[in-house]
Amino acid sequence: MKIENFPEDIQPYLIPDPVSDGGGRLIYRCLECGQEYGIEKLLYTCPECGQVLLIYDANFDRLKKIPGELWHRIFDYRKMLKISALKGIYLYHEFIGSIMPLDSIVYLGEGHTPIVEANSFLQKKAGIRFYFKNDGQNPSASFKDRGMASALSYINFLIKKGYLSDVLAICASTGDTSASAALYASYLKPHVKSAVLLPHKKVTPQQLSQPLGSGASVFEIPGVFDDCMKVVEALSEKYNVALLNSKNAWRILGQESYSYEIAQDFEYDMNDKVVILPIGNAGNITAVMSGFLKFYETGIIKTLPKIIGVQSKHANPVYRYYLEPDAEKRKFVPVTVKPSVAQAAMIGNPVSMPRVIHLVDIYNSMSDKQNVFFVEVSEQDIMDWELLANRNGHIACTHGGESLAALVSAYEKGIIEKNEVAIVDSTAHALKFSGFQEMYFANSFPAEFEISPNPDLINSPVFIRPKDLEKVPAPGKPLTGEDFKRFVERTSEEIANALNLKRV
Repeated sequence: MKIENFPEDIQPYLIPDPVSDGGGRLIYRCLECGQEYGIEKLLYTCPECGQVLLIYDANFDRLKKIPGELWHRIFDYRKMLKISALKGIYLYHEFIGSIMPLDSIVYLGEGHTPIVEANSFLQKKAGIRFYFKNDGQNPSASFKDRGMASALSYINFLIKKGYLSDVLAICASTGDTSASAALYASYLKPHVKSAVLLPHKKVTPQQLSQPLGSGASVFEIPGVFDDCMKVVEALSEKYNVALLNSKNAWRILGQESYSYEIAQDFEYDMNDKVVILPIGNAGNITAVMSGFLKFYETGIIKTLPKIIGVQSKHANPVYRYYLEPDAEKRKFVPVTVKPSVAQAAMIGNPVSMPRVIHLVDIYNSMSDKQNVFFVEVSEQDIMDWELLANRNGHIACTHGGESLAALVSAYEKGIIEKNEVAIVDSTAHALKFSGFQEMYFANSFPAEFEISPNPDLINSPVFIRPKDLEKVPAPGKPLTGEDFKRFVERTSEEIANALNLKRV
């Protein structure tokens, strides 16, 4: 739709221009000492005290001057534009990258993933109305693309400005981050190259194939994700590399789009809504809280939704931290993780934990009540709920199973009320973790996973080969005539018997 075909009062707002409209002024701000820094170069931690950073818009108040109802129309009409840079997460340009010229934005099809309501059977089973948000339908098949679109657009911006050249983008990963980082970096070749560090034999074959296919340098090292992260941090401190883990505040900024999309999909009505998502390295829950707070402060939404973060019992440091009701007595203690089917969440020392603590306090305060909660679930429940969801029309990954298990647990504990509507996060595509489904069906999980398959959820192929047939087709050896007719007739009979079909 061309700009002249939009309502006249909306036209000036539709195409952001950070140069002419006196837009935002983005800065890094330290959560510990409050120091602020310009964004002309990449920063991951505070040069003064070493704490993690968040990106703030020093001119954010200008966005409050636009009424919330007008913002609704801006975003809804902007969605009709055919401008590539505004099709993804930068539909919300003023809230994500207000300094970003449109020609610097990298768009590979990320964002605006579908929200799919669960069928009546699954909702009855869970006890509450809910939707899956299928972030596995992003380009690299996970939610990580939101943050990478932001981080790599910013790097592209710095390259175009002449502040950076010959960039090596690097990250530690449990699989999804590396796939996303390698994909987005490959789009900016030859200016950007990528390298990823993975824990040896702790990444699914599907996830390993992605960065290899995108041309990244892939290094496997002993240990778990936390060990990879320490190596990457050491590299970023001593060498000229661009760190792409969620320690990178630009990643957090891009992942805020998850909140904005949910608000828009529900017509900006967040009353009685609950958002449930895995914690992992804690970047996503940080972004979701931050995003909803921005929309709330500008009047785009009138209510802050309830947020529930979930962790497996095999990797639960954030859940343990909030078990202590007295904030003054809380002490964060990293944990040694155990094997988990929710591999991307198998992190014992989340980088973004200081951000979580900071934003949970603000979120609860702005809500005038406790509005952020944490639950833990078993590995058994993660797998059982994932498989049940996918038997009922979804494409949930193990982390989607983790979120659904959390919904059921939170409802049983009274954290979620019957009249509320939940949006459950499936962070990646089910195919990325199909190996765990195969292990479940084959009952081959190692004991440390603590998973015993439910026979009702096991499924496996059945080989049909009628014993009374002397001849059957084979590759390169087709049957013809009466032999083929006999094969079709007998095979269809046996399948019909197996399915208890009745003749017409």
